[in-house]
Amino acid sequence: MKRLVALYRSPSYSPAQHRSNDTAILDATVDGLAQRGWHVTRAGEADVAAGRLPAAELYVNMCQGPAASERLRDLVPRDALAVNPPESVLNCHRHRLVARMEAAGLPFPRTLIVPTAEPQTLLPLVHQLNGDGRPVWVKRGDVHAETSADVVAAKEAGVVDAIAGFGRRGVARVALQAHVPGPIVKFYAVSGGAGSFFSWYSADGASISISEPRLRALAFAAARAVGLEIFGGDVAFPAPDAPVLIDLNDWPSFAPVRVAAAAAIAAYIDDKATNGHSA
Repeated sequence: MKRLVALYRSPSYSPAQHRSNDTAILDATVDGLAQRGWHVTRAGEADVAAGRLPAAELYVNMCQGPAASERLRDLVPRDALAVNPPESVLNCHRHRLVARMEAAGLPFPRTLIVPTAEPQTLLPLVHQLNGDGRPVWVKRGDVHAETSADVVAAKEAGVVDAIAGFGRRGVARVALQAHVPGPIVKFYAVSGGAGSFFSWYSADGASISISEPRLRALAFAAARAVGLEIFGGDVAFPAPDAPVLIDLNDWPSFAPVRVAAAAAIAAYIDDKATNGHSA
């Protein structure tokens, strides 16, 4: 019997409508794997963090928090497969993602990871980022978002207050990110050579002209740099042929393309687990 465990994301890491969407894409994926002969057991991120992990040959991983991801590294048997592997999820936490993108030489906004304890001392750094009047993005320094307040834009004079707000909510560090002008594109992707699945759309719904080959190349290069297989993200285009990665997300909801994405993810995982390579 081929056994898999589907590991569902904690609701705290799926704010607002993402909660049902995240559940839906994992449900659809494991349904596709069940049709391929896999016996499915479902578990939650809290189970993993508590050290409870059923035995299986395959772990389909949507956990995102540090506690579960760190624990999963030790709990997954050496001869089992995890997709996405917990190391890749941890690499997407912003304090690690920034260093990974810089090391890979990929276009990424200048980003500083700073503590929230003494925000007034950070004003000189803020001025270095965007002293020209453009906004500075202030984001959680660990996981991507638990609430809409975890990603905010502020003009230079308001950044200190924004950082202090994160500190009052118990967030120990934030990412200060320079603003990148131009239209924003959201993308979804599944690994497999040049990519067994890739889809993108304009974030504001406007018609835009961009270089899709450059977008695709950047997306897959970023995923390779952190070890992701099921991923998505946000890219800015200050020029049509000059994409800049803004964020990289481990296993997003794929909500606009869920049916096609779930089929591609299930095919990818089944082929990798069965044959040792991607579809």
